Amino acid sequence: MDAQTEPQDTHEVPTVGIVGLGLIGGSFARAYAAAGWRVLAWDTDADTLAIARIDVLSGLLRTADDVASCDLIVLATYPDACLTWLRAHAEDLACATQTAHDNGRSFGPVVIDVAGVKTHVCEEAFALARDHGFAFCGAHPMAGTEFSGFAHARADLFQGAPLVLTPPPLEDARRLDLLDRVHTLVKPCGFGSFSVTTPSEHDRVIAFTSQLAHVVSNAYVKSPTAASHHGFSAGSYRDLTRVAHLNAPMWTELMLANADDLALEIDTIVRNLASVQDALENHDAQRLEELLAEGDRIKRSLDDTPRTR
Repeated sequence: MDAQTEPQDTHEVPTVGIVGLGLIGGSFARAYAAAGWRVLAWDTDADTLAIARIDVLSGLLRTADDVASCDLIVLATYPDACLTWLRAHAEDLACATQTAHDNGRSFGPVVIDVAGVKTHVCEEAFALARDHGFAFCGAHPMAGTEFSGFAHARADLFQGAPLVLTPPPLEDARRLDLLDRVHTLVKPCGFGSFSVTTPSEHDRVIAFTSQLAHVVSNAYVKSPTAASHHGFSAGSYRDLTRVAHLNAPMWTELMLANADDLALEIDTIVRNLASVQDALENHDAQRLEELLAEGDRIKRSLDDTPRTR
C-alpha cells in the first residue's frame, strides 16, 4: 500500500474526519472518498449531512471513538468554530494520541485547520495541542471558487494547488516529523506544492493576495455604472468582479481576525488610486503614463520571478 492510502495499524482503511462541509470541507471529503478513505464528518446543517451521507460519508464525527479512529482531522469551518471544536475535543485527542503511543505509533490523529487566517486560530490551537499532547498543524489550501457550500464541492478542487503550512514552534526533529506526516496524509488531495511559514507571515501576505482582492472587487461593483455593464463588459469586468460574490459572514470573520494587515493593504491601494486620480484631475499625461508604466513593469517582473516551493 502506498503512502497515499497508508492507514494507522489499527485500521483496515485510513480514516479522515471533516468538521464543516462547505466548499472546502466538502471538497476534502470528496477527495478522500474518491481515494478510498473512510470519511467521517460533522456539520451544523442537518440537510448538508444528509446529502453528504448519500455518496461521500461513511458516518458522522461525533464521539470520542470517532475521533480516535481518525488518521487525520480537517477543521474546515469558520475560525472561531474551529477553536470551539478543538476545545471540546482536546481530551478526546489526548486520549487517542496516548493510546497510539502505547501501541508504538508516532502519531495519533493529526489535526489541521484550513481557515483563511492563521494567527487567530494557531495561537490557541498550538497551546491546546501542547498542553494536551496531540498533533496540530495550521494549513491553508490556495484553492476555491466564488461559490460556497457543499453543492459546489469537487474532489479535484485542490489538484495542483499550493498548500501553505504553519506548524507549531517545535524542536526541529519533531517539526519535520509532523510536516512529513501532514504531507503524507494530504496526498489524496493532489496538492501541487507546499510552503511552510509562520502564522503571522501567512496573515500578512494573505491580506494582499486574497482579502484585499475581495475588498476591491466588492467595492468595484458598488459603482452606479455597474447596472449598465451589459453589452459593454468583457474579460476585464469578469476578472475584477468574480470575487465580489462571497460569503459575507465568513469573510467578515476572516477580515476582522486580520484587521491590521488588511487595513495596511487597503491604505496602500487607496494611496495608489489617489495618485492616479490626481494625475487625471490635473490632466497630467506624463504622470499618468509613468504610473501606468510602473504598474505594468512591476507585473511583468512578478510574472518573470521563478516560483519557489
